[in-house]
Amino acid sequence: QVQLVESGGGSVQAGGSLTLSCTHSGFAYYTWCMAWFRQAPGKGREGVAAISNGGQTAYYADSVKGRFTISRDNDKNTLSLELTGLRPEDTARYYCARGRSANCYDPHAESAFNYWGQGTQVTVSS
Repeated sequence: QVQLVESGGGSVQAGGSLTLSCTHSGFAYYTWCMAWFRQAPGKGREGVAAISNGGQTAYYADSVKGRFTISRDNDKNTLSLELTGLRPEDTARYYCARGRSANCYDPHAESAFNYWGQGTQVTVSS
């Protein structure tokens, strides 16, 4: 059974930092593209960052480029997202997702991912 569990969310002031983690079980982690999405209240789910199966290639939404860093540890089945320079508009629930393939052919599209965690809340105050 595929399971994704996020942690590390919290409340910070603008300019602060957080590191989110996602642990997985039930599948060969190194086989798949992995990604982070987020959903703010009243908005659709937005792709934030994605990383190919071996970690060679990372993709970022323009809104987070230069501030967020995605990484993966295939030995520990862990996906991470380092958030720096946080802004109030980064407030959202953040989700870990597993892709449908090894490469991230459509890294920010929900349809390219078929397993999701329950999410972890990030709140940024001004």
